[in-house]
Amino acid sequence: MGALDLDDYPWDAVAPYAARAAEHPGGVVDLSIGSPVDPTPDVVADALRAATDAHAYPQTVGTPALREAITAWYARRRGVPGLDASEVLPTVGSKELVALLPLLLGLAEGDIVVHPRAAYPTYAVGAKLVGATPVAADDPATWPEGTRLVWLNTPGNPDGRVLDVEALRAAVARARELGAVIASDECYAELGWDGAWASEPVPSILDPRVTDGDRRGILSVYSLSKQSNLAGYRAAFLAGDATLVASLLTVRKHLGLMLPAPVQAAMTAALGDDVHVAAQRERYRARREVLKPALENAGFRIDHSQGGLYLWATEGRDAWDTMGALAERGILAGPGHFYGEHYPQHVRFSLTATDERIAEAARRLSAAQAAQASQTS
Repeated sequence: MGALDLDDYPWDAVAPYAARAAEHPGGVVDLSIGSPVDPTPDVVADALRAATDAHAYPQTVGTPALREAITAWYARRRGVPGLDASEVLPTVGSKELVALLPLLLGLAEGDIVVHPRAAYPTYAVGAKLVGATPVAADDPATWPEGTRLVWLNTPGNPDGRVLDVEALRAAVARARELGAVIASDECYAELGWDGAWASEPVPSILDPRVTDGDRRGILSVYSLSKQSNLAGYRAAFLAGDATLVASLLTVRKHLGLMLPAPVQAAMTAALGDDVHVAAQRERYRARREVLKPALENAGFRIDHSQGGLYLWATEGRDAWDTMGALAERGILAGPGHFYGEHYPQHVRFSLTATDERIAEAARRLSAAQAAQASQTS
């Protein structure tokens, strides 16, 4: 029996660029991975410490307090009232759910999994894991027969694209025509920046304006890694169709996919406190307001990026060439090649660096632009 036929882990290809960037006299400015750098909030860490007497096995379904916190959070922060405890389920981070959902749903060879054209690679990995076929397509009208699972991502990674209520309604309608489950990865939803999303909440696929009160076949997936700096806790959850949730719960019980009890307590605290989320949002807003104009002044075009944790940028040449030029300045980003075949000239810049490093990236971009201008004058 051989190993799974998966592609090489893409980030290994960045190692030479990281090594070159690290040689910069001022050190590397790593804007490649969206891993939080800010402290875990005290309210969360205190809850974790208080729950360390975890001698019994935790509940796969989540504690009653955690499930109540999830449903209350959806009502308060996402505009989704009326969720029941039977419609929510904690997960061991969101990446494991993204990778395993085709398996948990019983998909197999011959089935199709649709995901965005600019996409987090794990959507396709999950399809390949069960022998299904991943298809990159944004327009619901092009989603093919045989589709069993549709992934949306709003705001998107890497491109920061936000789907409005009408776009979500169209996606749900098409998924139902196809008889497919539709899952929306919404883990950046607290980070809306441009256009309507500067003042309005990013809508959830469970919003009543989308579902008309009918949550059949619909799942919303969320992570606390971004809004609460809990990436190391592996704290996430899903919500939606009660029948689907019950089925997923049964399989997850068999597989032992359960969150440690202290993490469940920490999640409960995080979901009940909006103050730390607002503070983290402002940190990212400030960093974005430094980095975005610096990139634009250096000749990059920013596409989409209305929400989320990244700036999706291009200077009109192959992303690996851009990566090389950035590495010479001691800056590391993520090449568009990692996010599908459709954006080979884009790079992704993460806002998850300290204020000092973001400012240093802006300074280096400005210096490089000034040097280039002097050479051409």
